[in-house]
Amino acid sequence: MALVARLWHFLPLGRGTVLGLRLLMGASGSRGRCGLWRLRGFEVIGNPGTFKRGLLFSALSYLGFETYQVISQAAVVHATAKVEEILEQADYLYESGETEKLYRLLISYKESEDAELLWRLARASRDIAQLSRTSEEEKKRLVYEALEYAKRALEKNESSFAAHKWYAICISDVGDYEGIKVKIANAYIIKEHFEKAIELNPKDATSIHLMGIWCYTFAEMPWYQRKIAKMLFATPPNSTYEEALSYFHRAEQVDPNFYSKNLLLLGKTYLKIQNRKLAAFWLLKAKDYPAHTEEDKQIQTEAAQLLTSFSVKN
Repeated sequence: MALVARLWHFLPLGRGTVLGLRLLMGASGSRGRCGLWRLRGFEVIGNPGTFKRGLLFSALSYLGFETYQVISQAAVVHATAKVEEILEQADYLYESGETEKLYRLLISYKESEDAELLWRLARASRDIAQLSRTSEEEKKRLVYEALEYAKRALEKNESSFAAHKWYAICISDVGDYEGIKVKIANAYIIKEHFEKAIELNPKDATSIHLMGIWCYTFAEMPWYQRKIAKMLFATPPNSTYEEALSYFHRAEQVDPNFYSKNLLLLGKTYLKIQNRKLAAFWLLKAKDYPAHTEEDKQIQTEAAQLLTSFSVKN
């Protein structure tokens, strides 16, 4: 009824109104027919049938436009609500360590244009690739798919710190399949995106932790890889264990005990600079960290082995 009421306001008709509508039939200069038609107290000069068809067309056009607006607005609201619901489910499954369920949920939306969905799918694909029971062939496929999802997420929203972070992570993973030259060349891109992620969200401990890993990786680069890097690049990427430590500690300050691997790497980095007391402190924390994922279990094992090696040497 509301649309009907608005329609009558839209039509330029009222009691006593006279519309001079003359319809010329045929080519220019030919004679046309004129008639006089009465409609509820007003007169229309012209062909009654033509006027009725014009009125009907105008009414349907207006009603169609109004209906389109209502449906479009409802569709946008519904789509937004649905995405939010999926994201809530995804985050719950991630926090619960339900890696495979999370992947099955998100892979259904792989054609999505939503950056938040896409970077989560990149993360889920990578997590499945990291499982010990995943075959090498399947792992490689998942690693490249994860990069594609992360790339699309970044294209959709360059202001998303998480899209930058997961794009950098996925580029790093792909480098394992493309040789040392590509891996070193990608290091510049990886660092750029980690730094951008930190700039966009300085409170994201994971991005800070990943910059620590970047520093640790180049601090411990074998001599032969350094030699190759110097041959290929005028200024090859480099870093120090001290720089890595600064990022690992900064991550802990932002979010204490947020990640078992950050604890492990603090211990391993202190080992590299021969500080066994602090190494033992952080390795013990990594060993005692509650295991929620398969990675946590692997880290517990590695930390325990390193601590055992301490006892043997001492």
